Amino acid sequence: MTSTLIEPWVLWTLLAAAMQAVRTAGQKQLAEHISVHTATMVRYLFGLPFALVYLSVLAHQGAGPEGPLAALPTPGRTFWLCALAASVLQIIATIALVHLFTLRHFAVGTTYVRTEIVLTAIIGAVFFSEVISSIGWVAIVGCAMGLVLVNLARSSSVSGIWNQSAAFGLAAGLGFSLTSLLIRKASLSLSLDSAMLSAAYTLAFMVIVQTLITVVWVTARYRHEWFALVNHWRPALFVGLTSVVGSAGWFTAFTLERAAYVKTLGQVEFVLTLLIGIFYFREIPNRLEGAGMVFIVFGVIVLLLAA
Repeated sequence: MTSTLIEPWVLWTLLAAAMQAVRTAGQKQLAEHISVHTATMVRYLFGLPFALVYLSVLAHQGAGPEGPLAALPTPGRTFWLCALAASVLQIIATIALVHLFTLRHFAVGTTYVRTEIVLTAIIGAVFFSEVISSIGWVAIVGCAMGLVLVNLARSSSVSGIWNQSAAFGLAAGLGFSLTSLLIRKASLSLSLDSAMLSAAYTLAFMVIVQTLITVVWVTARYRHEWFALVNHWRPALFVGLTSVVGSAGWFTAFTLERAAYVKTLGQVEFVLTLLIGIFYFREIPNRLEGAGMVFIVFGVIVLLLAA
């Protein structure tokens, strides 16, 4: 069990989960001053320099006599298709996620998105040939049950579980699950010995594409918000940095391990998110939410034993 706990994909996933929780909190604050679309653009625009620096550092480390450019891969058709599709889907999912914060409060909004762990497992098994063990399914279902309990705890009735927030949450969850699977396929298609370099290359490419798309969109539709963004450049820079650090963790973990397992372990982010909700946004959990957290922790522990 000790060797499992120190596997690289576990460490990368924990780093990604921690950074994503912090970045999501930062995006929520930004969404109070700018539109959902501009807050989404911030993640990519302010993260782009960090993504390029990260790729440059890794390329120099792996460079031979021919220089760092020779260390970079030559992408094929699979990479282009998967990386481009993942870029667009992640933008759509991020917009849906940020919009959630305008509908319900912090901890609940992110809970709806957690359908992605089950969606990733099912879609991965059916369409991406990802083999999930029986114990792995137990872990995934355990985490999913925990998330359902938290949703029930925040709904006044059974009918209240399905509402506008749930629709946006499911859309975000589906978008993120497909993004995860496509990122893994794109990164693996590069056939590099270094998972970190493969992930960094995929990350840099996607952030460039996403920056171009969102900058054009915001300039065309929300041009006046550029001035508001100048006044909030510090939190925007924070969101960009934490986004790239988190994405580097996710991308590397996806390259090393099945997306469904990475997503399940990544649910530790929910605990961090809930803690941020408690101590920063003054959102107090009840007993049913506590029970849901127990299921989530159970699922994560089972997964670590099964992986």
